[in-house]
Amino acid sequence: MKRNRAQLRGASRVGWAMGIAGGLFAGLGGWGATGVFLNWENRVLLSLRDPVDAAQGIGPWWLPGLMRDLTALGSTVVLTLITVAALGVLAQRRAWGAAGLLFVSSIGGTGLLSLLKSWFARPRPTVVPPLATEISASFPSGHAMMSTVIILTIGLLLNSHAAQRRQQIYLFGFAAMTVGLIGVSRVYLGVHYPTDVAAGWAAGTAWALLCWRVSGRLRRSRGTND
Repeated sequence: MKRNRAQLRGASRVGWAMGIAGGLFAGLGGWGATGVFLNWENRVLLSLRDPVDAAQGIGPWWLPGLMRDLTALGSTVVLTLITVAALGVLAQRRAWGAAGLLFVSSIGGTGLLSLLKSWFARPRPTVVPPLATEISASFPSGHAMMSTVIILTIGLLLNSHAAQRRQQIYLFGFAAMTVGLIGVSRVYLGVHYPTDVAAGWAAGTAWALLCWRVSGRLRRSRGTND
């Protein structure tokens, strides 16, 4: 009985978080992607560049390189390697349900990202010279969205095996810090507006939690815990 109540409370929290993230993305899609905040966003991008030479990022000489390293953590290559490694571990443990969740979450998230970029078709920022090369649409940020999908899904899977509350806090704190730094790096490099990144975080969170919730219902209907 206590376990069932705990599961219901957990499902309710996931539902609320999913709804909030989805609502935030809808708001950003309706306001941010249409350029309502464009003047403010351009000011943010300009504030991150040298006042004399907009082609140079602010901060010490090593900061642009650090930002490129951080942004690489959200690249397709790195996220694919992380996903494949995690799937390999789950397969060795015969945790087929968890492996299926991660696979569907990542593949489905990639497809959803492509649809969203095509739908909004927002051009990349032009107010500052980009410090990285990108050719796809700007909204939402793919790095922010897919890093959130992959890292949050893996974090949820690890969290389900964390015995102590402080371990759970550590896992989610580390996940949030990682996707946060990736998103910040995209704005610093001038390849995304702030609302692109915020929308990527929101969409990635909503999608990962949706997959987690559906997976949980399937596990409960089959009476399995893998």
